[in-house]
Amino acid sequence: MNSMHQATPEAHDSSPPLPPVALTADEIAADSRNKRGLKIALWVGIGLIGAIGWAMLALSRGETINAIWFVFAGVATYLIAYRFYSRFIEAKIVHADDTRATPAEYKANGKDYVATHRNVLFGHHFAAIAGAGPLVGPVLAAQWGFLPGTIWIIVGVIVAGAVQDYLVMFFSTRRGGRSLGQMARDQLGRVGGTAAIIATLLIMVIIVAILALVVVNALAESPWGVFSVGMTIPIALFMGVYLRWIRPGKITEISIIGFVLLMVAIVAGGWVAGTEWGTALFTLDKVSLAWFVAIYGFVAAVLPVWLLLAPRDYLSTFMKIGVIVLLAAAVVIANPLVQAPRVSQFAATEVNPVVSGNIFPFLFVTIACGALSGFHALIASGTTPKMVQKERQTRFIGFGGMLMESFVALMALVAAVTLDQGIYFAMNSSAAATGGTVEGAVEFVMGLGIAGVDVTPEMLTSAAQAVGEESIVSRTGGAPTLALGLANIMKDVIGGPAMMGFWYHFAIMFEALFILTAVDAGTRVARFMLQDTMGNFAPKFRDNSWRPGVWLTTLIMVAAWGAILLMGVTDPLGGINTLFPLFGIANQLLAAIALAVVMAIIAAKQNFKYLWVVAAPLAFIAVVTITGSLYKIFSPVPAVGYFANHVKYRDALAAGDTSLGPVESLEAIVRNTMVQGVLSIVFVTLAIIVIVTAVAAVIRSYRTGKVVDTEDPYVPSRTFGPAGFIATPSERKLQAEWDALPEELRPDVQQH
Repeated sequence: MNSMHQATPEAHDSSPPLPPVALTADEIAADSRNKRGLKIALWVGIGLIGAIGWAMLALSRGETINAIWFVFAGVATYLIAYRFYSRFIEAKIVHADDTRATPAEYKANGKDYVATHRNVLFGHHFAAIAGAGPLVGPVLAAQWGFLPGTIWIIVGVIVAGAVQDYLVMFFSTRRGGRSLGQMARDQLGRVGGTAAIIATLLIMVIIVAILALVVVNALAESPWGVFSVGMTIPIALFMGVYLRWIRPGKITEISIIGFVLLMVAIVAGGWVAGTEWGTALFTLDKVSLAWFVAIYGFVAAVLPVWLLLAPRDYLSTFMKIGVIVLLAAAVVIANPLVQAPRVSQFAATEVNPVVSGNIFPFLFVTIACGALSGFHALIASGTTPKMVQKERQTRFIGFGGMLMESFVALMALVAAVTLDQGIYFAMNSSAAATGGTVEGAVEFVMGLGIAGVDVTPEMLTSAAQAVGEESIVSRTGGAPTLALGLANIMKDVIGGPAMMGFWYHFAIMFEALFILTAVDAGTRVARFMLQDTMGNFAPKFRDNSWRPGVWLTTLIMVAAWGAILLMGVTDPLGGINTLFPLFGIANQLLAAIALAVVMAIIAAKQNFKYLWVVAAPLAFIAVVTITGSLYKIFSPVPAVGYFANHVKYRDALAAGDTSLGPVESLEAIVRNTMVQGVLSIVFVTLAIIVIVTAVAAVIRSYRTGKVVDTEDPYVPSRTFGPAGFIATPSERKLQAEWDALPEELRPDVQQH
């Protein structure tokens, strides 16, 4: 913080002079010391609550566990990490300087580079990063019991996920909003940079395709969900126009309007779904939905960010955070009991009913988003740095946004582990295992030999009827399980059993909205990445205002992930069951690449004393992902290895054996497993190249002892903005000075 100082004279070159654009180091310290005694008591209390929560989850024996301890342990740990660890990183590594203009200020173009109010940007960033991962991964990982997933979600986000998001966002902001691949090229040289660019592009295709696949699985044959989610698009367009032209700067006003319209869309969805014409119009199969999602992804990526993406993400953030907080409150009130064991029998087996593979490394790639996610690094170096108003806001948006996503993952895990375990496994086992029937599901689940599980056809039928569905058997993908778990908890607080159907469909709509925001943001980031890459050969593509380049690169990326999406929705083995491990490994390999680039940047600054902050999580996730990749490539077990599975179905096809399925299904599986296996080889090879070149760059920096600076030149800022969600006393005082200026004299008036 020693670099923080008053605005330079150049920042006051207008007439009359502008107020300071940043707090001084003394003012920041004074805010921190304010009410010191009360703060110490508060943090001691939070620490005690967290310790009790962890003790109940990890140490108590022989009694049932109440889900309330997940909330206490998680929230207390998150608060302590944000207050102390993120500030440590800010002080020792980041050295944010609010007198320095961000790219949103010195590159402003009204389309992609748009300085955005910190709370709106937090909503946009959170909505973009919090896609399928924090909802799906924890639900699938519940097969291993509740404790392993809980530890990875909470501890992993603090030491790895939030660190990655924060540092990638800040370093990209200092470099003009450059993409991760381009930063790698600048920092690691041609070999490492080229490998990083290719890896990020290919992995992005897989990630966006899986995100879209979860949306399709959640909305298929659900007219209520299709209508409600579809209505968020015109609502977001209205919000964008309202903020831009009708009532500029009235964020609270449009937030209330948008929230009311969203609630109306949800209620109206239930009414529309109950009509004959609504059912006929909005009941869509998976293939049709896949095409609609691809078209939406293209349109969202080419429109100006202020028109659809930012307001839609801000709108959906109301929904996301609101529902998760509501669920947490319901857990505290209803006190549901945990039905899953701490560590299940599947922790010691390789062939499992939900996700095959050993608990190490597959737990750490199944729960990706929520603990550590490479996808976040693309958002944090894609859209968000182009919209950050002030450098100190990156801690709140990057570190804080990731902690919020981790809480979402924790609540998803709670919803899964409080369900009857027989119903959980019936929902999450593939149709190939259950036959897609109630009787087949009962036979399969009872054959697993799970202690204490006694599922019957009546249980599965009544559970489906309670939520207004024809069947809940083999509703894979995690979203339906989370919806049922949420409905099961919420009914005990609001509405009783009669409200189960409402809460279930409400949750389905919430999840689809949640995930779709990551699809549109991901597509936009993919377009930025491809533009950066093509710009190395044709510089015109780097111009984000050149519309032909924007349209062409967007079309290429949508076509790529759309093809994988169609492969997933038509996969006979269930797209999620076969593609999610690839998604998880690719996602974590990308996280390793991001941490490697960040490590090289810190080393280039000669800051070796604190290099462990990124080196430790990089070492762990590199071991995890490389081990996982080797399993998927070389395992002789068909349920684990892609090539083993490929050989199994290829041989059956060649022998004319249709016991594993019809010829068309066998052909699809043979094709899909080969694609997945080859991609696994490509991903791990590229990641290893990047990690090795990053380590070499660190060694080179240590030996030379020279500071290598790849940041954009310093440009003095002419705006002010508080750093966190709630402004400090000093920030409020300075903000009042800015607010007192006439609007025509305020350079920041378009940002509020």
